[in-house]
Amino acid sequence: MKKRVGILISGRGSNMVALIEAARDSGYPAEIACVLSNRAQADGLKKAQAEGVAAIAVDQTVFDTREAFEAALDAELTTYRVDLIACAGFMRVLSADFVTRWHDRMLNIHPSLLPAFKGLDTHKRALQAGVKITGCTVHVVRASVDDGPIIAQAAVPVLAGDTPERLAARVLEVEHRLYPHALKLFLKGQERAAAGSLGEAQVSVNQEKALFWPPLS
Repeated sequence: MKKRVGILISGRGSNMVALIEAARDSGYPAEIACVLSNRAQADGLKKAQAEGVAAIAVDQTVFDTREAFEAALDAELTTYRVDLIACAGFMRVLSADFVTRWHDRMLNIHPSLLPAFKGLDTHKRALQAGVKITGCTVHVVRASVDDGPIIAQAAVPVLAGDTPERLAARVLEVEHRLYPHALKLFLKGQERAAAGSLGEAQVSVNQEKALFWPPLS
């Protein structure tokens, strides 16, 4: 039985589209139940509607408190019977209480090889540090920002003459391949755990920590 996934976005939703497209495959273990945005004008909402997915704005600016905003977000997720949250460019830090309610049921994608370059401006910081390889990571969300068990990572070479913008665009292309793959890994791991074929340390995450796209020569 497919798990119902709610996608959280704040902007254009390109990773959201990649997940929606992956979920069209009859053999994929997830279906996209809804897309929620904390920004009413997010371009991704229109894209989701065009794909036939319920798209709802939970505008953070209309709520007086963080708790009220998160309660409204949680209510929408409940309405659409969401089993798992996929954060895809969701630019708002969620409270520890919210993360606890969705413990081991919320994933995020980050444009670096975590634990390196947590937070913002990842590509600029990677170039300033002089690294030769960067990439992206899909992980289980924890209360600390960009923390939690890693599900899968993809490496992207840093090229001579790269700017933050050029590097970001190249990493984003890989993100679109990694996120559907990692979500599938995670859900397959849960199925195996439920069947009793995984040890305790693997119950919440079916890990693949070193995944390279494209392969490095």
